[in-house]
Amino acid sequence: MPPDRSIEAFEAQRSRLMRLGYRMLGSRHEAEDVVQEAFLRWHRSDHAAVLEPAAWLTRVVSRLCLDQMKSARTRREAYPGTWLPEPLIEPEDYAMRPDNLTLTLMMALERLSPLERAAFLLHDVFGQPMEEVANIIDRTPTATRQLASRARAHVRLDRPRQDIPRDRAETLARAFFDACESGNAAALGAMLAQDVAVHSDGGGKVQSYKTIRGCDQTQRMFLGVARKFGPSEFLGLVTIDGLPGFVCRLGGVLQTTALEFDGERIANIYITRNPDKLEGMQRH
Repeated sequence: MPPDRSIEAFEAQRSRLMRLGYRMLGSRHEAEDVVQEAFLRWHRSDHAAVLEPAAWLTRVVSRLCLDQMKSARTRREAYPGTWLPEPLIEPEDYAMRPDNLTLTLMMALERLSPLERAAFLLHDVFGQPMEEVANIIDRTPTATRQLASRARAHVRLDRPRQDIPRDRAETLARAFFDACESGNAAALGAMLAQDVAVHSDGGGKVQSYKTIRGCDQTQRMFLGVARKFGPSEFLGLVTIDGLPGFVCRLGGVLQTTALEFDGERIANIYITRNPDKLEGMQRH
């Protein structure tokens, strides 16, 4: 294959490989590193021996991700506080989410083993035949089916709760921000599910909070934050990896807040403050 054709063949797969890397690792930066390594291996490979570039590249990226996931699990065990995936802000990042996986489901994937996660993503999300998945993860087809089945069962338990129309979700997201800003305890409490949970990722670089559960505790936390930091700067409503939310600056720190709704009430709140995960947004 001529050099220009080989580059063209790789670029035709780059977006898909990035999506796979991000879904496997939960980090766009790590996904970019993996895809770059795959490009170098593709450049050095015997293209004449590669019958299907897409399958070859999927195999390489998947195996690189599996290697990375082993060390990533160790790093996340030592991660200061709660770890959240890098937020994908739509529509700019919508090309990364044609599979319709949400932040909620990304968190569910974090509880899977690397092999379960790979089997589920490759087969159920990216449509790879089970035999090909088995070859990629170096397991028998029977064992691979069992891995995918276990993963499917876990993910099913964490499917998003009752959905609501996007425009209504945006209205409620803005109302949530306003209630926090104004210190309106009654309005805030009325928006929260009894079993609401707050997940906050500061990466040990900026202040964040341990996971908080329950309506009363969540209400007290947000009212306390408003008193401590004063007014925050609202930067706009956004969709964050499939969930409604907003971007703001609190105490001078940029953060994204994604909300998972159960009907009209908020069931989960995901706050990302780690500046490394918001690097691209910092420049805007």
